[in-house]
Amino acid sequence: MITGVRYFLKVALARAYVRIIGAQRELSWIIGDTLLPFLSVAAYVYVYRAMNAPPEYTGFVILGGIVVTFWMHMLWSMGMQFFWEKEMGNMALYLMAPLSRPALLLGMAIGGIFMTSTRAIMIYVASRFLFGIQFNITEPMMALAVSLATLLALYGLGMMLSSLFFIAGRGIFYGMQVMMEPVFFLGGFYFPVKQLGMMVATAAAAIIPVSLGLDALRQTMFGAYDSALFTPKTELIALLVMGVVFVYSSIVILHKMEAVGRREGKLFLKNQ
Repeated sequence: MITGVRYFLKVALARAYVRIIGAQRELSWIIGDTLLPFLSVAAYVYVYRAMNAPPEYTGFVILGGIVVTFWMHMLWSMGMQFFWEKEMGNMALYLMAPLSRPALLLGMAIGGIFMTSTRAIMIYVASRFLFGIQFNITEPMMALAVSLATLLALYGLGMMLSSLFFIAGRGIFYGMQVMMEPVFFLGGFYFPVKQLGMMVATAAAAIIPVSLGLDALRQTMFGAYDSALFTPKTELIALLVMGVVFVYSSIVILHKMEAVGRREGKLFLKNQ
C-alpha cells in the first residue's frame, strides 16, 4: 500500500470532493435536509413563545435544530456509507485499491461537514429572518473550540459506526429507527439536557457527544449557566477525549473488518 502524509491527504480530499460536488447536483436533497428539520424547529419555537418562555429558549431550539442536521448526516451519510458502498458493488474496489482506508473515512467526514454546514447556515438565516433570532456569543474562542471539538467527536462516532453498521447488515435499519427519537430526547436537542436530572444527563452525555456540545454552546452563546450540566471547559475536554477515542476505535474496527473480509473472501462477518 502506498503510504505518506501527502498521499493520505490526497485520498481524503478526493473522497471529500465527491461528496461536496455530488451534493450540489441533487438539489432535492438540499430541500429535504433543510426544510424538514426547519419545520420541526419552527414548531418548538411557537410552543415556547405560546408558553411565554424566556427568549433564550427560542435560541436553544434554533441551535438544536442546526445540530440535528449534523447528527442526521453523521448517522445516515457516515454511518451507512460502507453498507451502501457494498450494496452498489464499490466496497471491493476500495479494499483492492492501494490506498489508506482511514483516509477514506476522513474524506467522508470532511465532505460531510461541508455539506451539512451549508444546510445549517440556511436554517440559521431562515430563523434569523422569520423569528429574529440572534446569537450573542459571549465567549467566541470557547464557542469555536467547542464547535470544532463537537464535530471531531460527532464525525469520529460516524467513522466508527460506518464499520459497525457495515458488519451488522440490513438489520441495522431497524436499529437506527428505534434509536432515533431516544437520541433526540437524551441529547437535549430542544431543551437543556440538565432537566433530565444529573444522573440521566451525565449518562447520556457519556455516549452522545452532541449533549455536551449543545450544553457548552448554549453557555457560550446565551449565558445559560443556570441550566448547564458542566462548565464549558470541562465539556470541551470531554469532547476532545471522546473524539480521540472514537477516531482511534474507527481505525481499529476498520482494519478488523478488512482483515476478516480478506481472510474469508467476503466483505461481511456473517451471512446477511
